[in-house]
Amino acid sequence: MKYNQLGKSDLQVSEVSFGCMSLRGSHAENAVLLQQALEAGINFFDTADLYDKGENEVTVGKAFKNNRNKIVLATKVGNQWRPYGSGWDWNPTKKYILEAVDKSLQRLQTDYIDLYQLHGGTIEDPIDETIEAFEILKEAGKIRYYGISSIRPNVIREYVQRSSIVSVMMQYSLLDRRPEEQILDVLAQNNISVLARGSIAQGLLAGKPTKAYLSFSEAEVKKMVNVLEEVSGNLSIDNMSVAIKYVLQHPAVATAVLGVRTQQQLNHAIKAAHEVELGSAALEKLKQVLTGQVYEQHR
Repeated sequence: MKYNQLGKSDLQVSEVSFGCMSLRGSHAENAVLLQQALEAGINFFDTADLYDKGENEVTVGKAFKNNRNKIVLATKVGNQWRPYGSGWDWNPTKKYILEAVDKSLQRLQTDYIDLYQLHGGTIEDPIDETIEAFEILKEAGKIRYYGISSIRPNVIREYVQRSSIVSVMMQYSLLDRRPEEQILDVLAQNNISVLARGSIAQGLLAGKPTKAYLSFSEAEVKKMVNVLEEVSGNLSIDNMSVAIKYVLQHPAVATAVLGVRTQQQLNHAIKAAHEVELGSAALEKLKQVLTGQVYEQHR
């Protein structure tokens, strides 16, 4: 397993990591899967207080209670559940973040979080207040580093300029190359790492039936899949591995965060991490299929 430094931090994260949101088993079943991932070299595990109303953090906390120091633990904050569980509201205020972290620490059964992430963000947020909350938590030792989870270029730029974030989690794949227009380079230049989610585009790049995706028609998605199959055939590796290796080729990307729910999905993720790198010819062939994607909003 290859490990990459996470931005300006001293954290080393596996280039393929475990997105815990998909976990649906019992705590005991989830613990087996999570421990197998750790034994295979995956050390970065990402959850959020939003997932399953906090139970996702609970299941991760139970799994790693006895070997907490072996993992890089990431969770998120900013979405506040309404009373009686009738949905949630966006709340990036200092007061809420300082309260929410203690609940996450309790559920995760730890006294510190390696990477605490703002779970969203808009340009209308009280950004300086949000940053102040994260800095207070760093000073208190409750978190080691912080980042944001956002695909909004205008929000990302504000945090790059005004904060000490070490990472940005964003959607990035062969079917969503919008980050390539500007944001990946901006982050690389500022030594801020990307945590790439959605690398296999809801499974469309890993064998699921073709359908329209984002701005692409079903025919365009099929065109991408056909070229992906050609490249994977030439390299003698599977489509999923090629799709994951593609996002990892950009220097800004530290890890591909893969949603894992089953043993088979974990096996595929581990396999992808150990496959050969894509050469320049393969990369260019993939890049030429669908071009010109840009963010149309939040610029």
